[in-house]
Amino acid sequence: TVFGSLNHDMTLTEFKFIWYMEYSHRMWGRVVGLAYILPAAYFWRKGCLSRPMKGCVLGLCGLVCFQGLLGWYMVKSGLEEKPDSYDIPRVSQYRLAAHLGSALVLYSASLWTGLSVLLPRHKLPETHQLLRLRQFAHGTTALIFLTALSGAFVAGLDAGLVYNSFPKMGERWIPDDLLAFSPVLRNIFENPTTVQFDHRILGIASVTAVTALYLFSRKIPLPRRTRMAVTSLLAVACMQ
Repeated sequence: TVFGSLNHDMTLTEFKFIWYMEYSHRMWGRVVGLAYILPAAYFWRKGCLSRPMKGCVLGLCGLVCFQGLLGWYMVKSGLEEKPDSYDIPRVSQYRLAAHLGSALVLYSASLWTGLSVLLPRHKLPETHQLLRLRQFAHGTTALIFLTALSGAFVAGLDAGLVYNSFPKMGERWIPDDLLAFSPVLRNIFENPTTVQFDHRILGIASVTAVTALYLFSRKIPLPRRTRMAVTSLLAVACMQ
């Protein structure tokens, strides 16, 4: 096999390390699935769930199953030997991005649902500034989500190994091979240089957007809980 020809000197201990990493990830995923489905079935049977909450629970359990299916579909792409190719075996960057994106949606939906149950919703006057802040927050969320997905393409293509200097890429601000692939659209998803370049730009844009969101929120009278959330977002963005 391609894997065997590229890793003929791998010891049994080294192989076991990789195998147990994958096995642990699968087992942990199944535990997460049970942590959703078993309590959901219990509370459903006890009549503890309202009609809207039943819809949320079904949606979350469905997302858990879909996430597992995507994981299998992703790993399957790494086991398919390509004819006349002796490149390092790797999963499809498209499927990796889909698997990561699905996980982020599942996590965010779970957190949102949990906080909606635990914390009462604030009754704030719908001012023009508050509406703009909400729109800004939604736009920033979309930008962060896109940045995370671009990170999956960096990982899938090992694009992080192409350039290791910052803020320039090598000796240039814009690399020569940024649009080396044809058609041009392929570069965004398959050219390691372009993928790393895009991830850098998106990362800088995300930190800038979060900072602007924080500064804008300071001009609006907000509840303490909301102000803590915006401040925490800025702190995590800087740490990231």
